[in-house]
Amino acid sequence: MKDPKGTNLTWHTGEVDLVARRRAHGHRGATLWFTGLSGSGKSTIAHRVERRLIERGAFAYVLDGDNVRHGLNRDLGFSPADRVENIRRVGEVAKLFTDAGALALTAFISPYRADRAAVRERFDAGAFVEVYIDTPLEVCESRDPKGLYRKARAGEIADFTGVSAPYEPPEAPEIRVRTAEHDVDACAAQILGWLDARGYLDGDEGETER
Repeated sequence: MKDPKGTNLTWHTGEVDLVARRRAHGHRGATLWFTGLSGSGKSTIAHRVERRLIERGAFAYVLDGDNVRHGLNRDLGFSPADRVENIRRVGEVAKLFTDAGALALTAFISPYRADRAAVRERFDAGAFVEVYIDTPLEVCESRDPKGLYRKARAGEIADFTGVSAPYEPPEAPEIRVRTAEHDVDACAAQILGWLDARGYLDGDEGETER
């Protein structure tokens, strides 16, 4: 990671630590990083998990790929360099949410393994959970909710992941979800079950394991 351009910058540590935040929120802070092809179901599942977490009284929020590009990343396109910066910025925002004790759910294609690994390195052990929405290209293309695959195949969209740009699937994600085999509620239940089993949703201090 590059050093900040300013030379008179100091990281300030507040009076509330992670243990106090965990006790206040009733769960630990973490980022669930949803990755997968366009149309795989990332946003749909992330929002369903968010809803289930909120219903349980958790502090949870979805950072959605399209929504972020309306504001924070509106200056970025879809070139390889812009994709890298898009994910870097989102990773930093997700880390701030995690430091605040939230369960941040990010729904981004994030096609490159190196970019996802770089984001993971910014987090404490166990605070970054990679959720691979493992949906075959042909299934994503058959859904095509925004008509993007059709446009990409027609040459109307350049650098489209899965068609004219690469997608590098995770090699060892914490959670692998198969939306071609299970509906949204079942996928959300799988993720919540994983979090429950490893103590992420427990307000008491303790270790988590992969």
